[in-house]
Amino acid sequence: MDMKFVSIKPVLLLSFILISASVFAQDQDTMESETVTVIKQYSPSVRDASKLKVTPPKTDSVTTTKKTVNYKIFSVPVASTFTPVKGRATKIKRERAPKIYDNYASLGVGNYTNILAEFYSNIEVNRDDNLGVYFLHNSSQGGIDEAQLDDKFYNTSLGLNYGRKDRDFAWKVGLGGQHQLYNWYGLPENLLLTNEEKFSIDPQQNYYSVFAEGEFELYGSIFDKANIQIRQSGDASGTSEQLVDFGAQFNFNINDIAVNTDVTANYVNGEAGKTYLYFIDSEVNEYSFLNLGISPGIVYLRDDLTLNIGVSLNYSADTKNSENSFYVYPKISASYNLVDDYFIPYAGINGSLNQNSYYNFVQENPYVSPTLAVKPTNNQYNAFLGAKGKLSNSISYNFRGSYQSLEDKALFRRNVLYATSTKGFEYGNSFGVLYDDIKVASFFAEISADLSSKFQLGVNGEVFSYDSDNQSEAWNMPDYKASVMGNYTISDKWIAGVNLFLVGERKDLAISDFSAVDGGITESKVTLDSYFDANAQVRYKFTDRLSVFVKGSNLFNNDYQRWINFNVQGLQVLGGLTYKFDYN
Repeated sequence: MDMKFVSIKPVLLLSFILISASVFAQDQDTMESETVTVIKQYSPSVRDASKLKVTPPKTDSVTTTKKTVNYKIFSVPVASTFTPVKGRATKIKRERAPKIYDNYASLGVGNYTNILAEFYSNIEVNRDDNLGVYFLHNSSQGGIDEAQLDDKFYNTSLGLNYGRKDRDFAWKVGLGGQHQLYNWYGLPENLLLTNEEKFSIDPQQNYYSVFAEGEFELYGSIFDKANIQIRQSGDASGTSEQLVDFGAQFNFNINDIAVNTDVTANYVNGEAGKTYLYFIDSEVNEYSFLNLGISPGIVYLRDDLTLNIGVSLNYSADTKNSENSFYVYPKISASYNLVDDYFIPYAGINGSLNQNSYYNFVQENPYVSPTLAVKPTNNQYNAFLGAKGKLSNSISYNFRGSYQSLEDKALFRRNVLYATSTKGFEYGNSFGVLYDDIKVASFFAEISADLSSKFQLGVNGEVFSYDSDNQSEAWNMPDYKASVMGNYTISDKWIAGVNLFLVGERKDLAISDFSAVDGGITESKVTLDSYFDANAQVRYKFTDRLSVFVKGSNLFNNDYQRWINFNVQGLQVLGGLTYKFDYN
């Protein structure tokens, strides 16, 4: 047999099989010998292998228990001669801060013979003491086309104050006076008078006022500050009024809760001429009120929540009529910073007792008659709800809705036109004050934008709805107001500003009493049109000390009436100089 094609491994396997068969044959007698012939070599495959059923023990080092090793580091100081190079900060281009002067004087002249003069001086007596002096004057010789009587006016104020600032306290005292001249030039259109009769009317009214005031502030104590003002005012018609206002504030903390208390006291005493009551001429009007108030409250701050809780207790004594009243008002408000100063909702309710005065009436409406009745207004409550925040880092907003109840709200209304008038304010050309209980609903919106360091813009507006108890209208109260104010620094030399005002319609009542002539009394409700007033100013600085300015008022030359029959001046242009200086 030729075996040259047989490999070594098959021969060994075959030999093992033959030996095993021989041993097995020894136990079987019938086993016979047999010859095996190999015709080809053996080729094993994977499927011929049998799978082991036993898992061998793990001897991997992974399962070996780890021993804890303690490392000790020995710090050895190493001397180094390395010196780092110092960095240099990038230089920022500095702009020179404008020089601030303690004194300035300004003078301007315009059409209608308008004159504007201002002077302010702050004199440093020593390191702690300062002396201040100011003078303000605004006047016009008139010239309104529609005015049938003299319409000139002027308003002059002069004041002096002395103050000291120490490490622990500060105080200031002051004295001043004011003289105002106005004319009741707003004659009704239906009043038919000859030129001689008009010439006989004396429409001029002079208002006088002197005052003394003081302020005191104490640092680092429960007592915070206090202020007082004493004013004596009157007019050329014999009206006389004394007014005292006092206020003090106390603040301290209890367990991180701020506690504050306001104490107020005011006294008003006056005597005016006979009052208007429709067509009835009453006796001399005298009034005297003493009001005392205390308003304790706490301020709770927690994360983004700010909560103010307080109450205002007020006592009012009408000493002329021997009547006393006690008022309690809520002082509650809350705000929550909901989205990182971008959205802060707030709400609250408060109230107050507001003492009216003849002096304040004159500042609001200089064409009042010297016959006004004076008493306080009880602001029973003012509930509000709103949201404020910012639209970006340069634009902020504030929206608010409110509803308030006013008891004895003072309303200006045109006085009765008498057929037998003898005084300069009895021709339907002056205003009296009526009191009524009024509910006022309003919505206010405001947006302020600092678009750059050179341009600032503010826009706001408010709409009103009135519900009066006794009067048919809330006389001379506008149904809406809006304003736009902007300032633009054009360059280091040029500065411009603009003020725009829009006031809605108002209602007034015209009453004519001709009963002494023909027995007739007429009443008619009058609607005053809304008006728009645009004002602008441009200033050019020659130096830090000297500048020139031009002011424009009523730029669109609108012929409107702020008060019934009182037309305003048309386009007004005033130019002047301002000079700043120091004494040393």
